[in-house]
Amino acid sequence: MKRSIKQNLARVGVAVVATAAAVVAVPSVAQAAGYNGVCGSGYRVVDSMSLAGGTAFLTYNSSTGQNCAVTVRNSTGSPVYVLASIRVAVGGSLWHKDGDYYGTYAGPVYVYAPGQCIDWVAQIDDDSAQQLDSHCG
Repeated sequence: MKRSIKQNLARVGVAVVATAAAVVAVPSVAQAAGYNGVCGSGYRVVDSMSLAGGTAFLTYNSSTGQNCAVTVRNSTGSPVYVLASIRVAVGGSLWHKDGDYYGTYAGPVYVYAPGQCIDWVAQIDDDSAQQLDSHCG
């Protein structure tokens, strides 16, 4: 079935209007990173911290007693330094960490600490942007 030039132009015009509407609907602010599930099944987010360039997530699995930390960039890009680190707060235990140049995320890192307070650190790119937080519960 042949279409007339007029019918083809009408279809192109509708496509252009739809594309323009989609472009207008895109927000100009970067989307905040969401938890990417890399800690595994059974983990739920119990805390988070906003960083320039992403979000760090602290998760917990109540059936295993494991805490997990992951730092996720807002958008994939050229590798920058990304850090996820976690430890049991009491007794000055060793840090479990993953810090390197990544395009997407650092972690997961785990520590067994049911019912204990933990310290966790996250960083994306700039050394001055490193954040430490404690979580009990």
